[in-house]
Amino acid sequence: MAKRRGSNSDSKTEDLPKAKLTKDSLRRARRLFSFVGPHKWKFLLGMVFLALTAATALVFPMLMGKLMGLIGGGGSGAGMQGMNAAAIDKLKDVKLSEDTKSKLLAMANGLGIQLLILFSLQAVFSFFRVYLFAQVTENMLASIREATFNQLVRMPMSYFSKNQAAELNSRISADITQVGDTLTTGIAEFLRQFIIIIGGVTMICFISGKLALLMLAVVPPVALIAVYYGRKIRTHSRAVQDRVADSNIIVGESLQGISNVKSFTNEGYEIGRYRKATRNIVEAAIRYAVSRGSFFSFIIFCLFGSIILIVWSGVQMTLHDQLTAGQMLQFMFYTLFVSASIGGIPEQYAQIQRAVGASERILEILDESPENLHAESADNSKHLKLAGNVKFQNISFFYPTRKDFTVLHSISFEANAGETIAVVGPSGSGKSTLAGLLLRFYDPVSGNILFDGKDAKSFDLTELRRNMAIVPQDVLLFGGTIKENIAYGKPGASAEEIMEAAKKANAWEFIESFPDKFETKVGDRGIQLSGGQRQRIAIARAVLKNPAILILDEATSSLDSESERVVQEALDKLMIGRTSFVIAHRLSTIRNADKIVVIEKGLVREMGTHAELMQHEDGLYRSLSQMQFQPSF
Repeated sequence: MAKRRGSNSDSKTEDLPKAKLTKDSLRRARRLFSFVGPHKWKFLLGMVFLALTAATALVFPMLMGKLMGLIGGGGSGAGMQGMNAAAIDKLKDVKLSEDTKSKLLAMANGLGIQLLILFSLQAVFSFFRVYLFAQVTENMLASIREATFNQLVRMPMSYFSKNQAAELNSRISADITQVGDTLTTGIAEFLRQFIIIIGGVTMICFISGKLALLMLAVVPPVALIAVYYGRKIRTHSRAVQDRVADSNIIVGESLQGISNVKSFTNEGYEIGRYRKATRNIVEAAIRYAVSRGSFFSFIIFCLFGSIILIVWSGVQMTLHDQLTAGQMLQFMFYTLFVSASIGGIPEQYAQIQRAVGASERILEILDESPENLHAESADNSKHLKLAGNVKFQNISFFYPTRKDFTVLHSISFEANAGETIAVVGPSGSGKSTLAGLLLRFYDPVSGNILFDGKDAKSFDLTELRRNMAIVPQDVLLFGGTIKENIAYGKPGASAEEIMEAAKKANAWEFIESFPDKFETKVGDRGIQLSGGQRQRIAIARAVLKNPAILILDEATSSLDSESERVVQEALDKLMIGRTSFVIAHRLSTIRNADKIVVIEKGLVREMGTHAELMQHEDGLYRSLSQMQFQPSF
């Protein structure tokens, strides 16, 4: 989606990519109608009310023309042909007879009642049209949103490495909203205006074929040119908004970084930048003003000129007894209706194009192949229970987005149930990639991972991941309460279970210090909590899950010494009785590991206990240890 700054939601939807309306694109977009489900009959009934709304709109000019035509004593121009101005003025002074007045009044009353009935019917038809289309659209959009989100959360990690989260979020928000707006109003208005154009032109032809030809030759081209000019003006308007947004960015950056501006003595530079931005605003605004002035001149001269031409021609025909005054007025009303509809059709067509483009992007998600996940089983006794034996057999791997760079080369090692395996090595050596392979975020390019002697691919993904928990370096907490974030490890857990998990994670003390305790809001991504507090919430979450296999990915590397001590104490308790994979930079945290696997450039360089690896004179682990523990002067 095109990026817009400083614009409202309407301009954002205008910037959505459009799709050409071909048979193939319309056929693909029609797939979304499968989400209508049981509300299909409401859509069909809404279409009936739409047709009735358009039909009643076409009756209005006819009745209104007849009513206003009564002002001329019946609307006839007969008898005035050949009269000069003085004679016409004398004729106007002649009073109508009482009988004629009564007849005209009765006709006016009858037409007034008909118009009242017409508007009542149109009000009813319009209400049910809008109500039914809203019912259909909102239920349909809810189904599309649910299906799209369900699909996204079930997609493999490789999909998210190729697609940005912001773009995917846009598809659920902007694209689905665009489809909804089009279904609710766009298509309905397009069809209504189309019916009015066809019906209006037909009625005009019946009234006067000569005037109809004149109108069709003048009004539609002028209306389309006006629409084109209107779009150009909106382009210039958005350009002004962009320039203003650019200037605001300069102000924001300068004020937020005012200490840098002053320390580098760049006040003059920032003033120059802002002066240039304001000059750009002036240039864009002048172009906008020129386009607006040109548009107003065009409207005054061409659009009103064409109306005057048609009125003049109609008056001439009326004076020559070729039209009655009532027919002339009917013609003018139909002309205005048709002109307005012709002017609105391009915008509705563009909205449908944007909706078709949005539909294609939504369908791209729905057509992807998700992971083979299964819903949670209510019976915990039926869940898979792993002992925790893990074996890597000649694992090689590269990421789908970087097939030219192999991250792991023939990695092999084994972890018995309950053991702690530490994985260390320089940055970029592939340590965190091993964690992703364990969780089957990705599958190895070659080799196998065995759990309790069985290939990882033979397990159901949901069951396999239910036996694992990860405590990462950067903990993401959801924007709810502490209680909700801990319970994420086991949805439906009791208050007692959540409390016990918090105590085991050394989180109980700081939670109790908050006024709202477990109901404390953690803020967006847990911003209300410190790094150590977030880590302990993540540990409590893992405790509650009670996994057979625990993955600690740099869980303490970003903490200060005191926070690290508290968190490490909680981790030590959590690792008891579980197979634990500890990825660490701080080697002091893994000295007691049952096995240390040293990886460099995707290869296993060394393997053994801390004492064994320290015996290697030129070993990588010993070198890393000496760099960390050697005192500096």
